[in-house]
Amino acid sequence: MNAKTAMESVTMLRDPAVVMDPYRLGAMHQTRLSFVRSLLRKMESEQWKIECVQWDIATDGFGTAVYELKTPNGVYQLVVFSTAIADEERNDRVIAEKWDVTMALVKGRVNQRELDRLRQNVPLQEAGRNTTQVLVLSRANKSVRVFEHVIEALASGHQPNAQEIANVGYILRTTAVYGNGKFGIADFETLDENPDFRLSFSAQMCAVYMLREFSLDWVHFLAKQKGGECAITLKPELQRYIGVGNATGLGMAPYLIRHPRVVDNWLTHREMALSAVSQQPIDEDSKVRILSLLNKARKHLKEVVTIDEHQQDLNARSVDELPRLEQDIVMLSRDRSCWSAAVSAAEKYTFETQEILVTCLLEAFPEVVDPFCNEMNADESLSLTPGIKVAAMLSLLETRYQWALSIDFSQPDSQYWFWYRSQDKEEPRMAVRGEEPGEERELSLDVGRQVSRFYESLKKADPDMSLAEFLLENNGFRMIARRVWTLGNCPMGDIQMNVLGKNVLPMHLLRCKLSMFGATKFDPRSDRWVRVTLFQGAPTYEELGRVADTDSWLFPVLTSSNERGETV
Repeated sequence: MNAKTAMESVTMLRDPAVVMDPYRLGAMHQTRLSFVRSLLRKMESEQWKIECVQWDIATDGFGTAVYELKTPNGVYQLVVFSTAIADEERNDRVIAEKWDVTMALVKGRVNQRELDRLRQNVPLQEAGRNTTQVLVLSRANKSVRVFEHVIEALASGHQPNAQEIANVGYILRTTAVYGNGKFGIADFETLDENPDFRLSFSAQMCAVYMLREFSLDWVHFLAKQKGGECAITLKPELQRYIGVGNATGLGMAPYLIRHPRVVDNWLTHREMALSAVSQQPIDEDSKVRILSLLNKARKHLKEVVTIDEHQQDLNARSVDELPRLEQDIVMLSRDRSCWSAAVSAAEKYTFETQEILVTCLLEAFPEVVDPFCNEMNADESLSLTPGIKVAAMLSLLETRYQWALSIDFSQPDSQYWFWYRSQDKEEPRMAVRGEEPGEERELSLDVGRQVSRFYESLKKADPDMSLAEFLLENNGFRMIARRVWTLGNCPMGDIQMNVLGKNVLPMHLLRCKLSMFGATKFDPRSDRWVRVTLFQGAPTYEELGRVADTDSWLFPVLTSSNERGETV
């Protein structure tokens, strides 16, 4: 099915008030539309080549490695530096100044002079300065326990304890993956015309995937140094099961607010894909596929390790609900219903369970869903239609922004937090209004409050007045007017969250974006940062195009290496 045919199969989307509920967004999972998934399909179909072209890693594990990526359109290199740091210097927070591994994805091949410059700057991360040839800048820390356990086991000639790996899921954990023009690297917009990395965040995800290759090579190399002829390598199933960790904090959350057209486009096409799939009949083949995926999701949730009691409870409730959902689907299949009936039947369950079903539906119909992957980029402009009357804007606000108009911003709890950008790391922060410093640098993330103020001012104006005339007299509302008019006329529009509210949970924003990236195993470490895993269960480079079902790695589980239930 091509993109045009897929689009034509869309009928009705779910209501934005349903989709954009922050609690639902905070329950999203990886899907076929996620960027890690579309990237690997592209790598496989276009036969991208990855090769380690330089390995200057000393026997102690420190040094430089260079991996070369060849595509039909160009050549790139991932330059990796591993350095010795003390345990007390290993910190996932953005305030860290040293990391076990730093890296840069560079366009073209790196000569010795460029390599020396990278060596001087990349390990400094934010403190360094790079050129626009650098597409992605990142750093990572070891999961020390897993790292040492894997090396020790392989050096001794036996496979590591699989449960030890499962408790974490990775060897290296990134703490930032920059691809946005910071610190001298290439601007995000420069990739719009790049045929290799034109899709959303594909350059960043490719850098992480190549880092995973380095992490496996690294432990194999060190095991060989330690064990000599006795050393072995990880068996393929364990290599596939090891992903790359990621620790993400508040820095990611404002993106979804500052780039509303992007969010609208992502979620609109996700909903369009769901709409197209929902019209498919619950026949025997699709029923078997969906039930198998739901069963795998249940195993996956049982294996997720998280310190967050709330997330533990959510996972446990889904584990209990999924068998009941499976029974609902069996009953619906007897009535020859379409999958839309299953989506409706799931509404009595938690958001976690509902979103697992959505993920499984999108997974089970690749020919319907995959064409939407090419539509995930967005025009980010915000504009007003000439000739709008005040009455038209009021009507739009009352129809699409009730979530904001229902908030009483005269109450202190509705404006409890303010967001600002730190001066040292240029990262967003939250602070208590009136109690903590930085309020004079408040970021304009308060969409709900701006909408409320705009609405109250509009109500005092003549409904027949042109909006242009109103804005000439009230220039301070120009930006929110453009946003509201543009997003109010988009299928999904703004995330329906007051980010200033005392009870706001930034975690919902983090999970929404991370699920679009393709993260799994969400482990909130507080209400402001989360650990996840990327590429867990994904085929290694050696398996791409060489092993069957390399695209079937949704809901990675330890108990099976794929959906056929092979034991790890």
